[in-house]
Amino acid sequence: MTATSRGLRSTRGPALLLLGFLGAVLFGVLAAGARPAGAVAAVPSPAAKPSAAAKSELTTGKAVVLGLVEGLTEFLPVSSTGHLHVAEQLMDVGKTSATKNAMDSYTVIIQVGAILAVLLISWRRVVEVFQGLIGRSTEGRKLLLALAAAFVPAAVIGVVLDKAIGDDLLKTLPIALAWIVGGVAILVFGPRYRSAQRGGRALESLTVREGAIIGVAQALALWPGVSRSLVTILAAIIIGLSLEAAVEFSFLLGLLTLGAATVYKLGRDGSLVFDTYGKASPLIGIAVAFVSAAVGVKWMLGYLHRHDLTVFAGYRIAIGVVAIGLMATTLL
Repeated sequence: MTATSRGLRSTRGPALLLLGFLGAVLFGVLAAGARPAGAVAAVPSPAAKPSAAAKSELTTGKAVVLGLVEGLTEFLPVSSTGHLHVAEQLMDVGKTSATKNAMDSYTVIIQVGAILAVLLISWRRVVEVFQGLIGRSTEGRKLLLALAAAFVPAAVIGVVLDKAIGDDLLKTLPIALAWIVGGVAILVFGPRYRSAQRGGRALESLTVREGAIIGVAQALALWPGVSRSLVTILAAIIIGLSLEAAVEFSFLLGLLTLGAATVYKLGRDGSLVFDTYGKASPLIGIAVAFVSAAVGVKWMLGYLHRHDLTVFAGYRIAIGVVAIGLMATTLL
């Protein structure tokens, strides 16, 4: 039996990995909202200081809605960022100078729930990648290198253009246009998708160069509304991977990309989120995102093996048009 086989059949390894990740995330979440005993909180400027109304802005009900939206849309090809933005606008959260930055950061931190759900579902591959990291699996090492190559483009561009993206693209009109463009892209590349359902290469055949190609495609998803899942799945299919391999690589890349973004935001703005909204509602939103992401991913895996992406194309185009219509009526 190879090292890979032993690792994939072991229950101790994945259990420890999952518990360790969960513990680290929970520690980070709680620590971000904590302040050392005797420490004096920094006094924000009058324009940024949360009022009593700001502290009660993220109610339990709204946190549940945001958690549902995040979990159900994160790994579907419809853009969780776009949906969260519209949900925020409709629920009037994060629209004041005192809460905008906190809500922008929370919509990234809430991804913790979706990350944990997919980590649980994909733990066998995660263990294989971990074994590659420590030199116990050749296949795991190859996949790890492909993931690293895919991660770098979006990570670098995201850090450099973070503020510009938030200021210029995280708005309803650019998101609506991205929804429509993505829907048209699905219709254009539909034949490739149907071919991938019938066959294609296994994930083990993915090269570092091909991983980098998928990574460049993922960078397109920095435009809110495009959908990271959509562009990575389509890119993987275009380079010849089977549907199963494309979806699996998209999930693994999502764990890496979303995990890094969440840790970055948690470290930089975690205390702002908890100072603004408290701990209960944000943590409830994360928990709901975990449950709904598990349901959404399970449904998606079954659906995509029996159907093509046409339904998502229609949905994207429809909500893009609706969003533009709501803007015209000043509801958004």
